[in-house]
Amino acid sequence: MATTYAPHFIASETTSSSSNPIKMAQDELKKIAAYKAVEFIKSGMVVGLGTGSTAKHAVDRIGELIQQGVLTDIVGIPTSKKTHEQALSVHIPLSDLDTHPVVDLAIDGADEVDPDLNLVKGRGGSLLREKMIEFASKKFVVIVDETKLVDYIGGSGLAMPVEVVPFCWKFTAHKLELLFKESGCVAKLRICPETGDPFVTDNSNYTIDLFFKKSIGDLKAAGDAILRLPGVVEHGMFIDMATAVIVAGDGGVTVKNKER
Repeated sequence: MATTYAPHFIASETTSSSSNPIKMAQDELKKIAAYKAVEFIKSGMVVGLGTGSTAKHAVDRIGELIQQGVLTDIVGIPTSKKTHEQALSVHIPLSDLDTHPVVDLAIDGADEVDPDLNLVKGRGGSLLREKMIEFASKKFVVIVDETKLVDYIGGSGLAMPVEVVPFCWKFTAHKLELLFKESGCVAKLRICPETGDPFVTDNSNYTIDLFFKKSIGDLKAAGDAILRLPGVVEHGMFIDMATAVIVAGDGGVTVKNKER
C-alpha cells in the first residue's frame, strides 16, 4: 500500500558554484523524506535516532521542533556515537535501551529497499546498534531517496555489510564467501580511506562487505546462515522490520506501508 504526496520543497543551504548539482538534488530529496518522517513523531515519545546522511536531516528537524516547543517530552536513543554527538548539539534529551527498552518510533535511512520493504543497512558502519534499537521499536519508519530502491537485496551491486570480531577475520570472510558462492559473492574487509587501517565500528569490531552478482534467494535463510558462522556479530539485512518506507523522488513523496 502506497500513498503519494506532492513535494513540499525545502530551501537548501547555500552552496558554492562548484557544488555538484546531482548531489545537491539527491540531498534535497533526502531532506524531504526526513521531514515527512518526523511528522510521525508526537510529544512524549521515545524515538530511535538513526545514523547516516538521510537520518541526519531527521535528527536536525527533531531538534528544531523541540526548540520551537512543537515537540515536548521527547527522549532520543541514538544508534551511533556520531548521532549521539549530533543529537546533543541540537538539544535532544538522550537515553538508552537499558532505561527505555521499548521505543515508540525509530527513524533511519537505508542503503537498499526491496519490493517487500526488506532493507540493507550498515554501509555507514552502525548496523549493530541500529538493529538493536530498531528491533525494540513499535514502529520503524525508513527514509530514502528513490535511488535506494532495488529489485532484490544486493541488487545495487554495492556492499551488504556484516559486522565481525577482529580475531581471525580472514577466516570469517572466507566462510562468508563460501556461504554465497553460488551468488558470486566477494567478501572485502572495510578499510578507512584516510588511514588505510581496518574500519572499526562503535563496538570495536570489523566490517566485512559482501558483494553479490545475483540474488541470494531466501533472505531469512541467508540471514540465519550468516549468524551461525563463528566470528559473526550481526548482518546488515533488516528483514520484516520496516513499518513504513518514505521514498522521495522528483514526482513527490511516496509512503509505502508494510502489509501485515
